[in-house]
Amino acid sequence: MANHFPAIRPESREALIQRYIERNTVDPALFEQYGVKRGLRNSDGTGVVVGITRISNVHGYLVSEGDKYPIEGELTYRGYNIKDLVREVEETDRFGFEEICYLLLVGKRPSEKGLKLFQESIGVSRDLPEHFIGDYIMKPPTRNIMNLLERSIANLYSYDENPESTAPEHELQVAISLLSRLPRIAVLGYYAKRSYYDNESMIIHQYIPGQSTAETILSMLRANREFTHEEARMLDTMLMIHAEHGGGNNSTFTCRCLTSSGTDPYSAYAGAIGSLKGPLHGGANIKVSEMFDDIKANVSNWEDDGEVADYIRKIVNKEAFDRQGLVYGMGHAVYTLSDPRADICRERARRLAAGTEFEPEFALLEKVADMSPKIIGKSKHTSKLICPNIDMFSGLVYRMLGIPEDLFTPLFACARMAGWSAHRFEELISGKRIMRPAYKAIDAEEDELE
Repeated sequence: MANHFPAIRPESREALIQRYIERNTVDPALFEQYGVKRGLRNSDGTGVVVGITRISNVHGYLVSEGDKYPIEGELTYRGYNIKDLVREVEETDRFGFEEICYLLLVGKRPSEKGLKLFQESIGVSRDLPEHFIGDYIMKPPTRNIMNLLERSIANLYSYDENPESTAPEHELQVAISLLSRLPRIAVLGYYAKRSYYDNESMIIHQYIPGQSTAETILSMLRANREFTHEEARMLDTMLMIHAEHGGGNNSTFTCRCLTSSGTDPYSAYAGAIGSLKGPLHGGANIKVSEMFDDIKANVSNWEDDGEVADYIRKIVNKEAFDRQGLVYGMGHAVYTLSDPRADICRERARRLAAGTEFEPEFALLEKVADMSPKIIGKSKHTSKLICPNIDMFSGLVYRMLGIPEDLFTPLFACARMAGWSAHRFEELISGKRIMRPAYKAIDAEEDELE
């Protein structure tokens, strides 16, 4: 594909780059001098409180008389513990993602009749506008499916007869339509990318009415459309635990910030997708996958704890992998002792890997997760408690399900639409004020470009 950016002479480019760096650099000491809470974080790592929500709670520590105490992580949706929700669905052998969506959007658990109607609403909304696939998914193609999701949401604005409406009925219609359509757009976008850039076959499966979201994804993704009930249940669990994670995570805060301006739902959700795309947010699962591939390639004996620990130490000491000193998949802004999503994912992944060719890989990944806290603490001389987060195990789960890396973060987005929608509704009803934080100006002088 041709590069449409204008050419810049080398000497001018270097000067511009140098000026770009110089004029955008702020002395880190000034943040402390002016009491700026970078990343909206307090000095002890806790988040700056910027709102109130009834949707969910992310709980990882207690604060008493100024001291922070670690606890086992808890995640609740509308007051229900996520571990209990997943366990209940598993015990009754049903698909739970649609129930979670209803719970988050409506605020209470559905009746049997209510759930059936909601499932039907999602099922009949998967159709895309005429020519949408050819005009917006197949061209222009993109290597990044998150980029495709972002622009597809923006393009769907044009097919809405009243896109600027923020009436409750319209907001619910848009949320349900995107919950229904995004998985289909993601899979179609993956095959378009595969065909255009990788010279592979293009496969376009129609969705099958009556299938759950997890079943629909696997059915559209696999060439032969075949999958086991256990595989669909595992993917359904992943969608459930990714559906919501509090109002303070970057993409949800982005959605609420945009909503506070009074903008339309399509713009707010497209912005949230753009945030989740970042490698420090939803894109982190790909970094874990890349790191794990590097570990597998450089550790000759996966069962040797000493060799595994030595290589983790090299990663922490910036001597291996991307030399950033980070063990991806470790640590979280809120969770201290444990991430409940990682606990759920780890337990189900162990079952899925048992007796398969993935069992040795899972055993190695557990070693990395269990050894890393002590190695990181000793190497960085810190007593800060860290635990594996959801990204540590999600990538391997997707691999076991035959899901390509290109779709790791897009599937995260498909699930998180539920949480974004709930938070947008709450911001529309209760926010009532545009978000407008302040920045301290330290240098108003502007130099003319030479």
